[in-house]
Amino acid sequence: MLTEITVQDLVIVSRLELELASGMTALTGETGAGKSILIDALGLVLGDKADASLIRGDCERAEISAGFDVANNPPAQSWLAEQALNDGDDCLIRRVLVRQGRARAFINGRAASSAQLRELGELLVDIHGQHAHQSLLRTVAQRTLLDAYADHQSLTAQVAERYRRYRELDQRWKTLNEARTERQERLELLRFQLEELDALALGEQELEQLDAEQRRLANQGQLQATTATLVERLYEGEQSLRDGLGQASAELASLSGIDPRLDETRELIDGATVQLEEAAANLRHYLDGLEMDPSRLGVVEQRIGQIHDLARKYRVAPERLIDFTAERHAELERLEQADQSLDTLAAERTQARERLLECAEALSASRLEAAIRLSETVSSAMQELGMAGGQFRVEVTKGGADAIGSQGLDSIAFLVSANPGQPLQPLAKVASGGELSRISLAIQVATAELGGIPTLVFDEVDVGIGGGIAEIVGRLLRRLGERRQVLCVTHLAQVAAQAHQHLRVKKYAKDAQTFTEISPLDAEQRIDEVARMLGGTEITTTTRAHAAEMLDGRR
Repeated sequence: MLTEITVQDLVIVSRLELELASGMTALTGETGAGKSILIDALGLVLGDKADASLIRGDCERAEISAGFDVANNPPAQSWLAEQALNDGDDCLIRRVLVRQGRARAFINGRAASSAQLRELGELLVDIHGQHAHQSLLRTVAQRTLLDAYADHQSLTAQVAERYRRYRELDQRWKTLNEARTERQERLELLRFQLEELDALALGEQELEQLDAEQRRLANQGQLQATTATLVERLYEGEQSLRDGLGQASAELASLSGIDPRLDETRELIDGATVQLEEAAANLRHYLDGLEMDPSRLGVVEQRIGQIHDLARKYRVAPERLIDFTAERHAELERLEQADQSLDTLAAERTQARERLLECAEALSASRLEAAIRLSETVSSAMQELGMAGGQFRVEVTKGGADAIGSQGLDSIAFLVSANPGQPLQPLAKVASGGELSRISLAIQVATAELGGIPTLVFDEVDVGIGGGIAEIVGRLLRRLGERRQVLCVTHLAQVAAQAHQHLRVKKYAKDAQTFTEISPLDAEQRIDEVARMLGGTEITTTTRAHAAEMLDGRR
């Protein structure tokens, strides 16, 4: 609900502060006084295009702020929370216009874009009449209103969920199906590759072992000759190192009798002799174990060549052939299972589509039934509002199965004929702003209990009517105000008299400048204003009495 609005230096408003209450509020004033300025200001905080020409002539900036109570507006609360702009039950929107540079906007003190203002504004205020904020002209709003009137929210939610599930399965099926031919070609290639790779039967660390064996076999003569020479030199020769160490140990043994300090050195030589004997034994054992099979080198080199050739063919390092083979096996298994998955997925997709269409058909039937009732109700309200012969129809056009969407099979259109003999045409094409306002009023009254937007603004809904019809319009607006906050710009006393609150717009000149002010009226002031609206500039006792009677007769 709109609780307050402040306007500073906008057009001919110097400073305006208004507190607004629930119920119906009438906004009146003489022609040209600027009744639409408040609506324009509200439009700016709701995201209308900002224009520097709206700034008052002698000022460099204009500022508009509007406060809302969102305690009973869950959609607005959810939106604010999602945007990280929430501030409890209150919401303050501020718009600043400057002559140089871009306009700025703020929601609860945090910078916001004009797009965010529009999104939030659609949840807070609905402006009807000759204005851009006419939600009933939008196809989405028309469908939403019909669904709310039909009271089948569970059905629409079920259609949306089943559509989401069908789309998920359909997308997965299309992805697999489109790749089917490519997948078959890939399967054939993988099977051919794996036939070669599996035939190689490369073992873990086999390549490293083969490389080591190849080096050993290729240098076997050198290994054998050098090892034999070393055995001879270390242990078996006439002047071997072992004999030299033995002689040195014996001589040190005799000298240590003279100087015991040489014992430690002799022990070191004895230890070296032991290690030399072990080394010689190892060399003899190595020499005895050397293979003398010349054909083995060829076998090893042939095997290494096979491994490297296959690695080059598949453009991988020889060390990665085992991992490469495992990867190809995993891919083959995955692709072979894909065909089985495709068949299963196709069956699930078909079943999901059938369930979706079944639910969508039920939704279409419910919409058609509700469309008949809503058409009759709104047509009757149009008759009450002086549109004799006027007709309203909700057209539900059911598309084919291929037209299925998250909202079902149907396209919804509000059609209207404002006068006898005129063909039904889309609501958006109604030429007269006054007729559009009254048709919107008829729809709003018919669906008031279902609407989610808490504040409704009607701009000149009484254009072209008068007398008893004007009183009916006032009563309808007052009835609507019992459920929603209603702000009505009117020039008819019959409408203004029905309001719960009354604001008067007055224009005056000061210091060669024109200003507009808007002020709330008390009981006596309301009588004067309604009397002015009845009798013009000259207010008589009779017109005041008539005005008082109209205000007393509100119901």
